[in-house]
Amino acid sequence: MKQNQEPEDDRALQQILRGWMVDDPLPPRFQEQVWQKIARAEAASPLGFWTLLTRLMEVVLPQPKVAYSYVAALLVLGLAAGAWAAEKQNNRMQASLGSHYLQVVDPYQPSSPDR
Repeated sequence: MKQNQEPEDDRALQQILRGWMVDDPLPPRFQEQVWQKIARAEAASPLGFWTLLTRLMEVVLPQPKVAYSYVAALLVLGLAAGAWAAEKQNNRMQASLGSHYLQVVDPYQPSSPDR
């Protein structure tokens, strides 16, 4: 596709479009029938969870208070998940270091986590 079209071609197209006229009238109740088809198509397709969630976000998130609350909730949730994961890792590391210390002090001590 050409990015730079010649002005002559553009003028010719504009002239053709200006001369184009539709003389046939629309069928009776055309607009009503179109809206009925749209309503039937929307009713026929069941809305999934993600579609409903997306529509909810599209409606609710443009409001600044809700958007800030959403971001704050995600931030708090992320911090809590990070703290929980760090605590879990820290507990594992402490148990491992304790086990290694006991083996260094008493090499004949069996390394079992229940002791």
